[in-house]
Amino acid sequence: MLFVVSCCWLMMSCSTDIEHYQASTPQLHIDEYFSGELIAWGMVQDYKNQLTRRFCVEITGTWQNNVGKLAETFYFDDGEVSYRNWQLVKQANGRYQGSAEDVVGIAYGQELGAVFHWQYYLQVPIDGQLVKFFLDDWMYSLDQQRVFNRTKMKKFGVTLAEVTLFFDKSHPQQRCERADNE
Repeated sequence: MLFVVSCCWLMMSCSTDIEHYQASTPQLHIDEYFSGELIAWGMVQDYKNQLTRRFCVEITGTWQNNVGKLAETFYFDDGEVSYRNWQLVKQANGRYQGSAEDVVGIAYGQELGAVFHWQYYLQVPIDGQLVKFFLDDWMYSLDQQRVFNRTKMKKFGVTLAEVTLFFDKSHPQQRCERADNE
């Protein structure tokens, strides 16, 4: 048992330090990037790296002073449509807090250089039950219009799935293709 606990602790302590990205460019400012209309495409891979889902997300971000709202509509390849509405607060030193209807508690994040690191607990419906995962989310600015996102979904410190997203705000009029051809 001590061996298992030690392994879990070791895996959790091996995360990347955001300070490493301090001088990286182009700088990513969440309140600027997630303002207005943008679109993202993503996929979910399980612990065996097998693709389990693909999706597209339409996002509308609005900010007033240091308070932001992100309205996200997810269109999955199996026809499911889901929504997440983030309430974000920009704090000092590039730090953020946020909440959403499927987030348990408060999400915490920090932007530094070209990177935004975001961590929170998310309730995911699986086979009729809500399962709580810890999400370790890293966003990387590629340029002023595009951001790449990698997220590890963990349970008991073990990565069970990974989510990869590509955000693009260069074509705000573009919309997701719906599985039902809406």
